[in-house]
Amino acid sequence: MTLPLKPIRPKRVSDQVYEQLRELIFRGELKPAEQLMPERELAEAMKVSRTTVRNAINKLVVLGLLEHKQGQGTFVRRQEAGDKNVVAMAMESQGASIQDLLEVRMGLECNAAALAARRADEKDVQFLENSLKEMAHAIRSGQLATQADTSFHMAVAYATKNPLQVYIMRNFYDFLFVGIRESLRQLYEVPGHTDLILEQHTTITEAIRAHDELAALEAMRRHITFVVNFFKNR
Repeated sequence: MTLPLKPIRPKRVSDQVYEQLRELIFRGELKPAEQLMPERELAEAMKVSRTTVRNAINKLVVLGLLEHKQGQGTFVRRQEAGDKNVVAMAMESQGASIQDLLEVRMGLECNAAALAARRADEKDVQFLENSLKEMAHAIRSGQLATQADTSFHMAVAYATKNPLQVYIMRNFYDFLFVGIRESLRQLYEVPGHTDLILEQHTTITEAIRAHDELAALEAMRRHITFVVNFFKNR
């Protein structure tokens, strides 16, 4: 029997550098407007050539995740309200509403929470807990916790171990937290909402840490329902 097998090709070193930097951006460890280390320092830290680092950075620039600033260096690109991404373009072309978007979020993130509970390792749980700490710190400081909120949901996506889930969630949150920032500001500014949101995220984390798929799914469902109801009643 002849099987349609293909030869296994090792990943290029520049692809590995690209994936590592992209993960740092997606997880929120490299934050918008933050400056990247110089190429020389990155090459030394990752034990690769400067050319390899440059190729990886150029790929991230093309994707719109990094940007070069003349005479200053390379920075994580801050998403602007006018920027277009996959979700934004799909909504425009289909005439979709925020309610439509939230319905998709319900299915996408509840499934992600269940998969995360099944597959999360200690590193994944640590990222979730770090995001919770950032949220709590922002709340105590009287700031909006939208960035930490984004990092939390990206950490759930990474815990699914599904690269397509991560890609979809990244596009989703870029749009959600930029395109309707003012609405999210209102969500966080309602008295008592910040404590409720933090409590909901904590419950999701506990279920994932316990590898309880049903509890994780239900905790995420309650959280998304809370957000859906907020927008429905605005």
